[in-house]
Amino acid sequence: MRATLPPTDDKFREECGVFGVFGHDDAAALTVLGLHALQHRGQEAAGIVTFDGERFHAARHQGLVGDHFTRPSVVDGLKGDRAIGHVRYSTHGTPAQHNIQPMFAEFSGGGFAVAHNGNLTNALTLKGELQRRGSIFQSTTDTELILHLIATSIRGTLVERTVEALHKIAGAYSLVCLSNKKLIGCRDPLGVRPLVLGDLDGGVILSSETCALDIIGARFVRDIEPGEMVVITEDGIETLRPFAPAAPRFCIFENVYFARPDSTVEGRSVYDIRKRIGAELAREQPADADLVVPVPDSGTPAAMGYAEASGLPFELGVIRNHYVGRTFIEPSDAIRHMGVRLKHNANRDVLAGKRVVLVDDSIVRGTTSLKIVQMIREAGASEVHMRIASPPTRHACFYGVDTPESDKLIASRMPLADIADAIKADSLGYLSIEGLYRAHGETGRDDVQPQYCDACFTGDYPTRLEDQDNRDNVRMLPLLAEAGGR
Repeated sequence: MRATLPPTDDKFREECGVFGVFGHDDAAALTVLGLHALQHRGQEAAGIVTFDGERFHAARHQGLVGDHFTRPSVVDGLKGDRAIGHVRYSTHGTPAQHNIQPMFAEFSGGGFAVAHNGNLTNALTLKGELQRRGSIFQSTTDTELILHLIATSIRGTLVERTVEALHKIAGAYSLVCLSNKKLIGCRDPLGVRPLVLGDLDGGVILSSETCALDIIGARFVRDIEPGEMVVITEDGIETLRPFAPAAPRFCIFENVYFARPDSTVEGRSVYDIRKRIGAELAREQPADADLVVPVPDSGTPAAMGYAEASGLPFELGVIRNHYVGRTFIEPSDAIRHMGVRLKHNANRDVLAGKRVVLVDDSIVRGTTSLKIVQMIREAGASEVHMRIASPPTRHACFYGVDTPESDKLIASRMPLADIADAIKADSLGYLSIEGLYRAHGETGRDDVQPQYCDACFTGDYPTRLEDQDNRDNVRMLPLLAEAGGR
């Protein structure tokens, strides 16, 4: 499914985060805290489903977790010792109430809820097949497809039906699912999206990132492995491996931008990787300058690594306002053009008269980079050298990341030499794909068998894009633009 970042937004957006608890009396409250920690993965809607041994309870709201789920009346209504939760960022238009996850359905054997991080690349094909067989859809999310596939399976047990459904879907997914007896977690065979297992006083925790374990004081146990399914019941944890082994292709952009820097992903500190990325960038793209300034917050660790490797001072030359919501009303062109200044302001005392290396994680359309470079110049900087802590982004993502179509990406539309002029920088340098892999401890990229999913940089998609390959479906893409992980 093709993403549709609004033209005024010049950052990639992760689509969602998932969280689950089994066997803890404070399941709902813990899930609220976990979703708070995962808020960076989705800011437009949040939902929680719980089970109390007799009934399922649900709360779903548009907006931030803190806007709704900190009210005692909401948490008190989410009874039970097991829960799953979801934070979401939609990719097209206004988030709709019927698209907020977790999705829930009543099966013949009882209720079942599912929360999904990722994107199914054969969702349109599957949806058409199910509709021809009589399925009626209530949302525009690809997560609902999973419910339909499980419901229509003729396998015996719920786990067998879930496995059969997973064998029919393609793309990237990390799922947490809740039935009246089980909490289920699984990752796609390539492990594109993250999912971790934790423990809190004997209760089992599933989460997109370890930072959500930290906020509730849970112990990190391990990553759920690519292609693994864990089935959690009162009897313990059962591990299933329903897929043939495959070489993992974890999303490398999680480490560049999406994951919180205080998380550990796939056994690696995200903060450490980002500093190493900055150091590689300094070696590949040096600049004759006076200081290094990050574009906060995502560019900060890389800028620290760049400064250390280059011997230049690190300064906070741009200050971010963390209290600007995404729903800020823009009543006129004059106000609209102030959008970047609402979030960032130049620190004039640091920048005046200085040659500045400005470090950011990526450039999407280039609109924000242009405005920040101009802001740095207006603050008195004599030179602005832009350095990007990732390779040029030339390709759209179809695995659960909100990206524009390729022809809207500035690195796809023009030669790199022209981008510096377009954003009014004195120079521009990107990290190479080889440098990105070196920062991850690899000797380089294995072109025969890449170690990560890096399709947004290379165009090397690790799975077949069935809906994209079917030309008859291309015109239908907007119909599922608010897909499940999405």
